[in-house]
Amino acid sequence: MKSTSRRLLEVLGLLQARADWTGPELAARLGVTDRTVRNDVARLRELGYPVHATRGREGRYRLGAGAKLPPLLLDDEEAVAVAVGLRTLTGVAGFEESGARALAKLEHVLPDRLRRQLVALRDATSAGPANTDSNVEDPTVAPAVLTEIAAAIRDHRGLRAFFRDDERIEIEPYRVVGWQRRWYVVGRDPGTGAWAPYRADWLTLRTPGGRPFRPVDFPGDLTDFVVREVARTGWAVHARLVIEASADEVIARINPTVGTVEPLPDGRAVLITGGDSLEVVAVWIGMLGLDFTVESPLALAEHLRALAARYTAAAASVG
Repeated sequence: MKSTSRRLLEVLGLLQARADWTGPELAARLGVTDRTVRNDVARLRELGYPVHATRGREGRYRLGAGAKLPPLLLDDEEAVAVAVGLRTLTGVAGFEESGARALAKLEHVLPDRLRRQLVALRDATSAGPANTDSNVEDPTVAPAVLTEIAAAIRDHRGLRAFFRDDERIEIEPYRVVGWQRRWYVVGRDPGTGAWAPYRADWLTLRTPGGRPFRPVDFPGDLTDFVVREVARTGWAVHARLVIEASADEVIARINPTVGTVEPLPDGRAVLITGGDSLEVVAVWIGMLGLDFTVESPLALAEHLRALAARYTAAAASVG
C-alpha cells in the first residue's frame, strides 16, 4: 500500500500531465477507490493546490492556476528531455544566463541515477557547427522584450517601436518566429494592411504600446512568408545578382532560405539574397556554381575582386 504522501504526489503529477481526469480514471491509475481519490483531492486543496472538480456520476478533476507553484513532477524521460533542452537553450543569444540557472537548479534536484544518465548523454554527444554560421556574432534579444511582444500578441495590442533605431513603426503583432538564430515578429501595418517580418533585435519598443486591434488571419503560409521576406529585407547585407542560367536551374541549386529568384525575359534570372556580412554572401554565391554579375551592392563587387586576387595568387603558388 502506497503512503498517503506518495499518492498525493502521484495525483498531482497526473493532474499536471493532462488537462483533466475523471474520478474513475484517477482511481484506476492509482489502484484505489473513487472515495480515496476524493479524499486525496480534498487534501491537495487543504495544501493550497487549486484542484477544480465538476459534479456528476464520474466527476472530473482539473488543476487550475493558483497562488503557489506546485512541485513539478517529471518522469525519468521527461526530466532528461528538459535538461537536454535547457542545455541547448543556453546557446541561444539572450537566454544563456537564465537557461544556465534553470539547468543548474534541475540538475541539483535530479536523483543520482538520472544525473548519471544526463552526464553520460552530455559526455557522449557533441554538436557540429551550424552550416549557416557566419563571422558575425548572433544578435541578443532580452527575454523581457520577447515576453512583452508575446503578451501584445496574446492581448491583441499593437506595438509601437523604433525599427533599426530611427524608423517609427506601429504594427499589429501576429506571431514570433525563430529562424536562423534570430527572432522575427510578423506583424500587420494597421494603416496599409501590409504584412512584414521585423527582426526583434532591430526593434526598440516604445511605451505606451499601440492600440488594441481585432486580429486578422495571416493570408498564406507563415513560414514561407518569413523565409522569403527575410531573404529580401531581413539581412544586414542584401545583394541583387544576375545569374547566367534560367530561373528553374537557379531554384534547383539553392536552398529556398537563401533567397528569391526572378526570371528575366532573356532567359537569365535575378537572385536576391543576403547575409550577415559580405563574407557570408560571397560564400553562398560561390556555392551556386554558376556565372553571375553583381548589380548591387558595390561593396560586394569590391569584396569579390579582393577574393579573386587572393584565390588567383593561391592557385599560382601550386606547382
